[in-house]
Amino acid sequence: MDLPSKVIVFSPVMEIKNKPATLVAILPTGYYELWMEFSGRQHTVFAPISQTGLIFNEPEDETGTLSDVIER
Repeated sequence: MDLPSKVIVFSPVMEIKNKPATLVAILPTGYYELWMEFSGRQHTVFAPISQTGLIFNEPEDETGTLSDVIER
């Protein structure tokens, strides 16, 4: 995974649902550092990893089925 990376963010605790963002960093303190647009302006957002889901815009390379990955 290369950073920065375009993602879609879902974080109920922050009341964010399906919002596009750029993942800038994954911090050792337990937060994603994201750039998000609100009211036409870019803002830096720190989202808690434990309460935030990310979907990467770029699909992963084909590596087999999910069960293949789990067995490794």
